Order: sequence, then C-alpha cells, then structure tokens
Amino acid sequence: MTFPVIGVVGGGQLARMMAPAAVALGFELRVLAESPEVCAVAVVAQAPVGDYTDLDALRGFACGVDVLTFDHEHVPSAHLQTLIAEGVNVQPRPDALINAQDKLVMRAAIERLGLPNPAWAAVTSVAEITTFGDAHGWPVVLKMPRGGYDGKGVAFLRNAENAAEFAQWFEAMSPLLVEETVDFSRELSALVARTPSGEAKAWPVAESIQVAGVCDEVIAPAPGIPDDVAAQAQQAALKIATELGVTGVMAAELFETPGRGPGYLVNELAMRPHNTGHWTMDGAVTSQFEQHLRAVLDLPLGATDALGKIVVMKNFLGGANQDLFSAYPAALAADPSVKVHSYGKSVRPGRKIGHVNLIGSGNDDVAAVRARATTVANIIRDGAEGAQR
Repeated sequence: MTFPVIGVVGGGQLARMMAPAAVALGFELRVLAESPEVCAVAVVAQAPVGDYTDLDALRGFACGVDVLTFDHEHVPSAHLQTLIAEGVNVQPRPDALINAQDKLVMRAAIERLGLPNPAWAAVTSVAEITTFGDAHGWPVVLKMPRGGYDGKGVAFLRNAENAAEFAQWFEAMSPLLVEETVDFSRELSALVARTPSGEAKAWPVAESIQVAGVCDEVIAPAPGIPDDVAAQAQQAALKIATELGVTGVMAAELFETPGRGPGYLVNELAMRPHNTGHWTMDGAVTSQFEQHLRAVLDLPLGATDALGKIVVMKNFLGGANQDLFSAYPAALAADPSVKVHSYGKSVRPGRKIGHVNLIGSGNDDVAAVRARATTVANIIRDGAEGAQR
C-alpha cells in the first residue's frame, strides 16, 4: 500500500502545522527548509536545507514527491514553470500563484473578474503618486507589489510632501502600487479551498483584527455580518479561486465597507494556509491544513462547518517571557477549554510564536470568549507573573 509524499517549500509554522494533518491521513510530508533552525524541521523526518530561489535545489527536492506545494508565495515563477515542464506536480500552479506574489497582477485580476477593488494605480514616480492622491484624496497607501507581508512594504502617505520621502522605494522596485485609503468598518477573511478537478468549499467568513499590521485575533463567524455580505464574500472568494485556477487553500482578505458596493472590497490574496484560518484547527470540522493537503492531492474536500457559534483565535507574539513552557501550568489552568499551538520558535519581540483557539459554549458572548482567549495568550507571552500585573 502506497501513500502519497507531499513536498512543502518553506519550513515555517504553516509547514509545521501541516505535519499533524499529514500524519493523521497517513501521508508523508517533506519540507525544503531555509535553514536547520526553521520551526518545521523539528516535526518532519525529511527536511533538507535548500534555497527556494535555486532551481537545482528545488529540482532535487521535488524528486520523489507526488505533489509540490508551499509554505509561502516567494518561489520564482520561472522555476516553477520549469519544474512543471519537467513533470513535477506543482499546486497551486504559478499562473495562479502570481496573483498572490504580485499585488499589481492581483489588482488587475480582481478588476477583470468584476469584483470590488479600491481605487488603485501602478506608479513609477512620486509625481504619479501625487496625481493619484490629488484625484482620489489623501492619504493614500503605497505598497511594494512583491515581497511585503505583515505590514512590511506598506506606507501611508499623508500628502505630496510625504510621498516625496518615499522616492527611494522606486530604486528597489518599480512600478509600485498606490491605493486609496479605504474607509472600512473592519477586516474580514473569506477562506476557501479548491482541488485541481474543480471542487471548492468555503469556511464561514471571519473577522480579522490587526495590530500594527499583524493579525492579532480572528473571530469566526464574523459577528453581526449581514447574511448577504457574508454570502457575497464567500462567492467572491470561490469565484477568484475558480477563475484564477487556484488549488489548495486561499484566503481573500477583505475590507468590510457598509454602504459601499456589495459591502466589501478585496484587500489581498494568500494562496496557502493563512493566519486568519488558524481557528479552523480546533473550530471547524476540517482544518485548513488538512483541507490544503486534500486539495493539492485532488482528494474530496472535507466539511467546513464551524463547531461552535463563536470561535476565537488569538495570536501571541514574542514578549517578556523567554521560557514559554514555564507559563504553561498557569495558562492551561486558567482555561481548560483553550487549545494552545506553539510554533517552536525562539522568542523575539513582535515575532509570531503561537496562537490559542477557543470555542465558545452555551450563551457565551463574543467579548467573553475573546477575553478568555486573550488571558491565556497573555500568560504565555508575559509569563504567569507578568500576566497578573
């Protein structure tokens, strides 16, 4: 009896969290790690170190795997096209992945699909930024189309004088993306998965709470979201996945815009498991990690129903406590219903090092579930003594 071998390019926490799902299904997971220290290495038997920008390293890693997939979107498209030409099963394909790699390509695709975009433009100079800002109103948002994440490569420009301070960005990359500053009520995430043969499923639309450009909390389903907005957001994400040929998990990050268009605008896309989908690990019938493996192998997809009326995911970043395990007795005793997921990373201030999930029960309201999850996350981040102060 032969079970498939799945190769994951990148050894971060997403690859690490695919491992338990692979083990449960009997699959073998291999990881191409950036270094021996990345966090997936500790949980995967075969994790060779290699440079994902090196075609020969990718080619060697792809030997013997049934499908090649990703922990991140940064592998060069030309390398992936070469691997496909050589017979490697790459999922998602590079012509879909480019929409997550390049925000200018993504903006054009969303426009082509007739879905709601913010006003945007490709710009090659400060003068073009100024023209856009004068036309659409200041402030505006300037983005590097490639390589940015967690708020990096993003700047809010107050006026033309402020825009001139970012002239050096054009030396690193041109054109850049400029967008209107969207007046939104909150951020949403529409998470879906699709197989190569075309089966697609969506999880409930979730609310995503950002702090300093980093995902801090996710609440699923999004509290109080109008039924029509939730349905349209799900359908938009499914349309994007279908029309762009996405395979595996895709997150469509959205701005909720009451009174404007269908009630949302598309912000960004991610074509892999995503921080806003971590709640599914304990709060949905099928987690995003299991679903991603099913999808890239073209297996039937699992049910996406939420397991409770309220599910909260709370990240914990690096803080005062360097010895995370020393806080576990207090953290786990504080709320036995909370599920803790630690990524095995060294602690650095501001670094994502884990998250907790909590399913509300009975008549719990959103605020109460959020508070309980936050208490446990803070104990781990700050240590039992720090969290009590």
